[in-house]
Amino acid sequence: MRQVDFPYRYDARGRTAATDEADHIRDLIKQVLFTSPGERVMRPDFGSGLLQLVFAPNSEVLAATTQVLVQSALQRWLGELILVEAVRVEAIDSTLRVTVQYVMRQSGARVTGTFVQGGGA
Repeated sequence: MRQVDFPYRYDARGRTAATDEADHIRDLIKQVLFTSPGERVMRPDFGSGLLQLVFAPNSEVLAATTQVLVQSALQRWLGELILVEAVRVEAIDSTLRVTVQYVMRQSGARVTGTFVQGGGA
């Protein structure tokens, strides 16, 4: 089934661009990861709060907390679409890199996606 692509844009025919299920889920994951709670007016609790943690001092405790935070946000908002198996978060300079291993529930496909925000994007 085709879905509206994110970010919203027009295709070569001047129509709303569409995408497949795998890319749509990747777009949804990116929205959950990089949206801060309070950013969406009608859904103030949507997001992961991940971007706020970039400025915290690096430590093993922070890394573990961040992984749990991200995994729980993905399960909460996308739990009907994916099963999150693993999350790895790396903050290097001004770049935040999140690797998520998940299973798409509809197709059963196992996917590993890397999502980057910041200087290295």
